[in-house]
Amino acid sequence: MSLSSTMSFTVGSTARFGPRAGTVILLRAGISLSIDTPAPMVATSRGVIAHLGRDQYKRMPLQCISLPFESFLEASPPIPTLQPNSNNPLHTLLGFTPGHNALVLTLRDPSNSNETPANGNDYVSASTGRGMKKVTPAQWTEYAHACAPDLVVALPDIPWTPPPFSQKRVTKSIERTANWLAKLLAPTPLPLNVLVHMAGGISEPARRAFTDSLTETLYGKEAEAIHPHKCLDDGVVGYVFDLVPLGKAMEASADGARDEQENIVAFLRASLSSARTPKLRIVNSAESPHQILRLIRDVGVDVFDVKWAQDAAQFGVALDFVFPLPKPAAEGNKQRDLGHNLFHTQYAHDFSRFADFLPGCPCLACAPVGAREVILHSAIDAHTPDANGIPPYTRAYVHHLLHTHEMSSHSLLLMHNLAVLDAFFTGVRGVLQGGENFAAHVDRFAAAYDERLTVVHEARTMWKDVDLARGKGRLARERAAGESM
Repeated sequence: MSLSSTMSFTVGSTARFGPRAGTVILLRAGISLSIDTPAPMVATSRGVIAHLGRDQYKRMPLQCISLPFESFLEASPPIPTLQPNSNNPLHTLLGFTPGHNALVLTLRDPSNSNETPANGNDYVSASTGRGMKKVTPAQWTEYAHACAPDLVVALPDIPWTPPPFSQKRVTKSIERTANWLAKLLAPTPLPLNVLVHMAGGISEPARRAFTDSLTETLYGKEAEAIHPHKCLDDGVVGYVFDLVPLGKAMEASADGARDEQENIVAFLRASLSSARTPKLRIVNSAESPHQILRLIRDVGVDVFDVKWAQDAAQFGVALDFVFPLPKPAAEGNKQRDLGHNLFHTQYAHDFSRFADFLPGCPCLACAPVGAREVILHSAIDAHTPDANGIPPYTRAYVHHLLHTHEMSSHSLLLMHNLAVLDAFFTGVRGVLQGGENFAAHVDRFAAAYDERLTVVHEARTMWKDVDLARGKGRLARERAAGESM
C-alpha cells in the first residue's frame, strides 16, 4: 500500500500579510524533508525537467517539483497510476528522491494559457498531446491516491474560455471549486496533503466569498463528507494562485484604475483576508524576480514556480543577478539586464563565466564535476589529473552551441539559471531571517535591474531567427539528397 506524506508548516511572522520566512517539513515512510521558504518550484512536463537528465538534477538543490498531470493523460489509464504499490510510486517512476524532492501534483499546466472547452458541473477539460480530455473529481481522487504525491492541488474550475466572465460564471466557479475540494477531502485511510486554488477571478468580493466558504463550519451530511474536518479549510495545507488566468482576465477588463501588479496584490490579499494562518501560499507563473519580491513583501507568498527562468534558458539567456545587492547602485546608472543573451554575437569571443555578479556560482556549468577516477584503456591514457579541476564553460562556447542548436547548450544554461534562482531565494531568506529592512532591499533591486526582461525578449527573437535559418538549411539538404537518389 502506498503511503501519503504528512506535512507541517511553520512561519516566523504572525502577520496576515508581509514578508515571512518559514519551514515546510514533509514526512514520508520515515523519511523527513525540510524546505525553507520562500522557495522556488521547478516546472516539468511528463514528469521531466526539460533539458536535464536524472544525474544532473540529482546534483542540484531542487526541492519543490511541479507535476502537471494532464501530460500523462494521453494513455488510459495514465502510466503513473500503474506503478507497483510502494511507499514512493511517483518518486520511483520519475527518478526523484523522497528525501530531497517534494512533488506537487496538479491537473493542468499552470503556465499553459491555451483556450480550452468550458468545464462542466462534474468535469474539468484538460489538454493532452492527443486532444482534450474530461477529468471528473472522482477520477482525480483516484489518480491522486494512486500516485501518492507529497502535495496535490484539488480540481479548480478555472475558466479557460475567452474572458470577460459574467457574475454567474464566477459564482459557478466558486461553487464547483469548493464542491470538488470536498470530494478530495472525503474520509480515507491515507489522507492527502491538499492544496486549493483560490477561486473568484478578478472580483475581490468573489474571492473573499470563496475564502468564507472554505472557513464556514459544516453540519449534517456535508460535515460527514469531510470528516474529521469541521470545515473545508481544516483539510487544506495551503493555497494556490495561478497568475496566467488572472492576467488574461485583467487584459479583457476595462478597469484601468490600478496597474496590473497592484491588482494582483489586491486579489491575493482578498483571498487571504479571512484565511487561516499559517498555511503554505504558492504562486504559479510569476514573470520576474521583481514580481516575486513584491509578492513576498506585500502578500507573504512562500513558494513560486520559476518557469520564466526555465524559459530563459530555452531561449539562450544566462541569468546574472543577486539579492540582496552588495551595495547601493549609483544614481544615474543604467539598469542592468537580468542576464546575458548568449545568442548575441558580442559573446562569440567572450571566454568569461556565465555570471558577473555570482562569481562563485556552484552550478555544473560554472563548476563542472569530473569523474573521481580515470579509466585507463592503455598506457597512453595515463596522465596526472589537473590540479585546478575542470575549467568552467564559457559564454563563447555556449554561444557556439546555441548557433549550432546543440541541446547541451540549454542543459548548461538551465543548470546555471536554477542555481542563480536558488542563490536568489537563499538571499531573500537571509534578509528575512536577519531582521533587515526587506522593503528597502526590494526597492534597491528594482532600481538596479530591468524588470521588462528585455534581454529575454531579444533572445527569443534571435532564437526564432536561428531556428528558421537552420530549418531552411536542413530542408535544402534533404531536398538535395532526395534529388541525387
